[in-house]
Amino acid sequence: MNVIETFSEGLTRTFKIVVPAAEVDQQINRKLGELAGTVRLPGFRPGKVPLELVRKRYGQSVMGEVLDEAVRQSSATAVTDKGLKTAGSPKIEVKAFDQGKDLEYELTIDLMPEIVPADFSTISLERLKAEVTDKDVADDLMRLARRMRETQPVDPPRAAAKGDLVVVDFEGKIDGKVFEGGSGTDVPLELGSETFIPGFEDQLVGAEAGDSREVKVTFPADYVFTDVAGKPAVFTVTAKEIRSGAPAAVDEALAKKVGLESLDALRKTGRERLERQHTQISRAKLKRKLLDALAEKHSFPAPKNMVDSEFSNILKQVSQSNGGKEPSETERTEFRPIAERRVRLGLLLSEIGRRNNIQVGEEELRRALASEASRYPGREREVIDFYQKNPEALIQLRAPIYEDKIIDFILEMAKVTDRTVSAAELIRDEGLPAD
Repeated sequence: MNVIETFSEGLTRTFKIVVPAAEVDQQINRKLGELAGTVRLPGFRPGKVPLELVRKRYGQSVMGEVLDEAVRQSSATAVTDKGLKTAGSPKIEVKAFDQGKDLEYELTIDLMPEIVPADFSTISLERLKAEVTDKDVADDLMRLARRMRETQPVDPPRAAAKGDLVVVDFEGKIDGKVFEGGSGTDVPLELGSETFIPGFEDQLVGAEAGDSREVKVTFPADYVFTDVAGKPAVFTVTAKEIRSGAPAAVDEALAKKVGLESLDALRKTGRERLERQHTQISRAKLKRKLLDALAEKHSFPAPKNMVDSEFSNILKQVSQSNGGKEPSETERTEFRPIAERRVRLGLLLSEIGRRNNIQVGEEELRRALASEASRYPGREREVIDFYQKNPEALIQLRAPIYEDKIIDFILEMAKVTDRTVSAAELIRDEGLPAD
């Protein structure tokens, strides 16, 4: 085998690799011989089919197998012999391949960058914590009561007033174009609840069933979805039905309606849910701050093929969320640095995990698998079998556990101070109701 480096720039290396024809033919003849011993053809006893007939019948498929195997083995040998540590999948382009001729192909790889983790004790972070107050529980249960209250069409028909539930279809546009998440059908909206964009509900007061209105609003500058934050939008809204009902009440009847034995049990369950929610949000915000700090403290080149792959994934996700519409050039320019950051942080966390022998235990993986299976009642065995038969899927299940263990390892050394805030401040920017 002959290996010649033809390109070197940054982390990228390209090699011309030539595998002699004699080696290729040897592999082809070996596989054809193995096949001749087992193949069944009319007029011949098993194991007695002439080699040339086997070559004529199966030669092309065998050559394809030999090509894959020869490229895989020779490229691995070339990388190992040169002591290279690769990042991501190699790019292979076959230049010449035929029986009786040398196999020639081009191998392009990206090398792993040199990564030296920072001193984590120099990282200072603030963790937001919010106690669940009686008022938080009361507000949460009142929202539940509003969602659960029974309503009926107004009789006789009349215009919508605050407190009414209006069932609407709507389509929103920004700069004349429909935007992702801006449309809805048969959406129940309680006027005065302030659950929609500020000013939206007020413009439906006075609407009657069958009315269509043009509602003009501006998204808040700190809106959770940054692609529309601060932008004016125009919604075409059709009021399909006006409904009214008794005032929402947090009482024993509400507890029974959600399957609990008493109002005290409902309050207890509500408090526990809010506490879990606060813990999860606090953790997520702290993790984002840590990743920002790690990104600032580490600078190393990101392998191009890994960045290209992550960039393609981002574009695909954005296109799918936009109904198949391709991202604009402006968006593509914005997404490239995001892809680079994700790759750098992923490589950094992996290196930290490797250096500190952080592992995901079998018991941890079993718990994660059981948790995933529990999401599909009645099909748990089917889900477990799927993961056990698909190693790649199991890797995807393992990845977040591994990442969280690395994050916890870093946080143990970082300087983390707690600051108590209100629930409204904690959940700000998380897309959750703060009232």
